[in-house]
Order: sequence, then C-alpha cells, then structure tokens
Amino acid sequence: MPRILSIAEAVPPYSIKQEEVMDFAEKIFKESFKDINRLLTVFQNGQIEKRHFAKDLDWFEKDHTFEEKNDAYIESAVRLGAEAITNCLHNEDFLKNEIPFEEIDAIFTISSTGIATPSIDARIMNILSSSQYTKRIPIWGLGCAGGAAGLSRAYEYCLAYPKAKVLVLSIELCSLTFQRNDRSKSNLIGTSLFADGVACALVCGDDSGYEKLAKKNAVPNIFGTQSTTMPDSEDVMGWNIKNEGLYVVFSKDIPTIIENWLQPNVLRFLNTHSLEVADLDHFIAHPGGKKVLDAYRSALKLPEDMTNISFDVLKQFGNMSSVTIFYVLKRFMETAKEGDLGLGAALGPGFSSELLLMRWE
Repeated sequence: MPRILSIAEAVPPYSIKQEEVMDFAEKIFKESFKDINRLLTVFQNGQIEKRHFAKDLDWFEKDHTFEEKNDAYIESAVRLGAEAITNCLHNEDFLKNEIPFEEIDAIFTISSTGIATPSIDARIMNILSSSQYTKRIPIWGLGCAGGAAGLSRAYEYCLAYPKAKVLVLSIELCSLTFQRNDRSKSNLIGTSLFADGVACALVCGDDSGYEKLAKKNAVPNIFGTQSTTMPDSEDVMGWNIKNEGLYVVFSKDIPTIIENWLQPNVLRFLNTHSLEVADLDHFIAHPGGKKVLDAYRSALKLPEDMTNISFDVLKQFGNMSSVTIFYVLKRFMETAKEGDLGLGAALGPGFSSELLLMRWE
C-alpha cells in the first residue's frame, strides 16, 4: 500500500498572540455589535493561544483590494510552498537521504484561499530545480477537507503508478481573505479561528524504493479512503465571492451536524474494513475548532486523550484550513509505533467529509 514517508511545515513569519487579535477585532467590530464584549469570548473560549500570519497585524488595519490580497497570496504561497517542499524532501527526522525534487513524479497542490493561473506549483517549479515532466494536479475549493483529500488522491495515484513518488503540498493563507468591512458574525468567528500555514507530504508507491528512504522503523501505510458529501448543504461553510474578495461562510450548526451526520459516516467506513472505533489507536482529526473536536469526541465516544494532539495544534497554530491535518499527522508520525492503526478525518465545504485509514508498518 502507498505510504507517507515525510511531512514538513513552512511556518509564516508573523507569530501573533490571540489577545492581540482579540484587541484588533474589538477595535474593528465594536461599532457593529452592541454585545461585542460577549461575542469576543469566542477568542478566549476557543483554546487558541497564538497563530501565524503572512502579514503583520498592522497590514489588516487598512483596506486592500482583491488584487492586492491575491498578489500577497501568490507571493507568500510561492515562497512558503518552496520552503515546505525543500523541508519535506530534506527531512532528517523521516528520511535517510535527501530526495531531489527532480525525482518527484506528481505534485498535488491544495488551496482555497487565493487564485493563481499558472498555478502555484508551476511557479515553484521555476524556483526549485525540478523535472519539466512532473505532473501537476492543483485542487481548489475543498477548504478544511483539502489536506485529507489530497493524501487520498495521492494514495490512489500511487496505486495506479506504484513506482511513483508524489508530493501533496497544502497552502492556506486564510488571513489574506480578511474583510475589514464585513460585519457578519461569520467574519468575527473566522477572525477568532483561522490562520496561515503551509505543509508538504511525500507519498510513495510500493515499487518506489521507499525502503531505502524511510528512516523510521514504521511509517503510515494508507489502505482505505472515503469521501462523502451531504446533499443540499452548500451553505454550511465556504466562500461568498464578491468584488472585494472572499467572504467567509461559517454556519453555527457545524458541531450539531458533526454529531448527527459524522458518526454513521465513520462507522460505515470502518465497517467496510471490518473495523470499529475501539480498534483505533490514533484519531488524526483536523481541528476545525474546539467545538468541532468536542463534537468528534461526543459523536464517536472517543477517550479524551485521542484528541490531545489535535487540540495542541489548534492551540499553537489555529485552524489553517486544509494544512492543519498535516501538522497533526506529522506529530503522530514522530511517535506512533509499528502496528498502530489511525483514522484521519477532516470536514469541508460541500458539506463533506474526508476519511482515510492508515496502519504503521
């Protein structure tokens, strides 16, 4: 089965404490909400301590056109994306030797927070030494589910091409979509939660020579995936696209939807592999927010410690949309043991879920 050999991060330059963002939000939103002090408790209750942004907080105090925001997205995405690829392929924690970018057969590039044609991967290939024959598969619009979906698509690619070495590059610069004049509660919630991040994973097929590359005694082998889309649920999360750019859509019903819809979805997936929740050693959850993680635990009746890593990533980095599950998985890859069984889970616009099963071998 295709396996994940390496994951690396590229952390945006500006580390900003949650208290600083809360003070900024109070200044922006206080004239729009009479109960602003009550609403600002979402910054304190979300268990986020700091986040990383592509721009300093001062940048967001001024109006920026869609063009200016998107130009900033492209510039940061190319720079941080190239850094993440290099870190992934030169990763001393997971790889015995550096892997040249020229050896990569395909690259799946995941993003939902900016627009670029030519796509970001093509621009990165002009910076890093690469093969002109590398297949490029940019995927846009899957939001928080995109990282898990990208790993699933890379798994399927490596099943078809077992000699392949494939990168999944996830780039989300959520802060650059911020709308200073959007006085909706969705925007306030998004301001309390979303962050910037970039990560890259290396997925290899059975005949890729991975044995000579892997440094860990056991790596996660992907052996099953499931994508599910809920009918008539386009308004649960996503973007409204207007003249000024991307406006966040974020339903307050997401935790309830998780509890009512996700459990049968997960159980069905596990049953197709003759497994139950109790068989899992690791729950590799995309931390959409504290309420989302609480809903996962409640719906699946998970022990509290199974979401500790996801909570810690949320605390230190916030919700980086599709990227966040890579940060979570990386920490599991540092500690998991041979024979361990993990379920990766992420939710995104659609409304949809992406699930993948991994066994450390």
